[in-house]
Amino acid sequence: MSCEEQLRNGGCLASRKGAFGDGHRSLCNSLRQGWEIAGIFLSFIKPFRISQEREPRFSQRRGGQALEQVARKAGESPSPEALRRREGQPILTAGTVLPAFFIIGLIFIPIGIGIFVTSNNIREYEIDYTGTEPFSPCNKCLNVSWDSPCTCTINFTLEHSFESNVFMYYGLSNFYQNHRRYVKSRDDSQLNGDNSSLHNPSKECEPYRTNEDKPIAPCGAIANSMFNDTLELYRIDNDTRTPITLIKKGIAWWTDKNVKFRNPTGDGNNLTALFQGTTKPVNWPKPVYMLDPEPDNNGFINEDFIVWMRTAALPTFRKLYRLIERKNNLQPTLQAGKYSLDIAYNYPVHSFDGRKRMILSTISWMGGKNPFLGIAYITVGSICFFLGVVLLFIHHKYGNRNTSADIPN
Repeated sequence: MSCEEQLRNGGCLASRKGAFGDGHRSLCNSLRQGWEIAGIFLSFIKPFRISQEREPRFSQRRGGQALEQVARKAGESPSPEALRRREGQPILTAGTVLPAFFIIGLIFIPIGIGIFVTSNNIREYEIDYTGTEPFSPCNKCLNVSWDSPCTCTINFTLEHSFESNVFMYYGLSNFYQNHRRYVKSRDDSQLNGDNSSLHNPSKECEPYRTNEDKPIAPCGAIANSMFNDTLELYRIDNDTRTPITLIKKGIAWWTDKNVKFRNPTGDGNNLTALFQGTTKPVNWPKPVYMLDPEPDNNGFINEDFIVWMRTAALPTFRKLYRLIERKNNLQPTLQAGKYSLDIAYNYPVHSFDGRKRMILSTISWMGGKNPFLGIAYITVGSICFFLGVVLLFIHHKYGNRNTSADIPN
């Protein structure tokens, strides 16, 4: 009798005498213990396995056989609907599909029309001041560098008044803020006011981590490439230029201004001392503690700087630059007429084939001008409504025919 048969019979009967007798007996005892443990484990999981895997299949098979036997006794084959009902599959009928198409269409089309009309009611005016065209007033500034500012003026006319609050944006094209190394090139601990990170920035900021053996504040490629054009808007009445008040506060997210970006701890009224021992980014004309004369908008909490540090997902983007608030309800914020835009052209884009824009826009409950969302809702709703009409016609014309198929034995 083999050792395996002995194990199955509950014991190890090896009694061979000789040099290998003890080893054979020890091996059989070990195998017997292992066999007992495996048997206990299998006896534990066997009921669960049968109840979860085998029994449903057996019951379905028995149910299907019983259904077919009953149908044969009645002289007819079971219908596909009965088989699908037995298997738990959903049954798609005209009574369930057609209402769904019509309901989706009737809901999406009005929503799309509302969004599209709201988007079209938003006033927006855009000026490209890159200066690549020879006749552009900013053509003389096309090859400007970071340290040689240039000024130009563009005159334009607003055909329609801007009634509500107006948002002034600057826009850039062909600027990839979503590049992986560019996005990582920053030190959030330094921007949050940590004094140790201020003088020892993260290595992610390389090669804009130090300059002349001094730590850069703020460090990184994002801060180094901060947009620094200056835009001023004027209204022209009888050759008289009246400046439009541009509000520079309230353009950043509250969480960024009050949580994510903080100046180093210490005397907040003396940022020069707080940033002592650091140097400005390479492309900046002045250090971070001289961005604004107002203490609550200077240093790392400068809102222009905060807006720039929130990177864009696409190479063509716009960022909020200034706010123009409506003074009273009797007059529009920007009346129709002639205006001029004075530009301090500091930011070079010609080297990477980029473009710069200034955008004036109002907003609505859904944000800025975006007709795509409304068009998408109208398109989806129209397709669903059209499919509902087509399926209703097909059901009305062919629904009374007998479409059940015989099931082979």
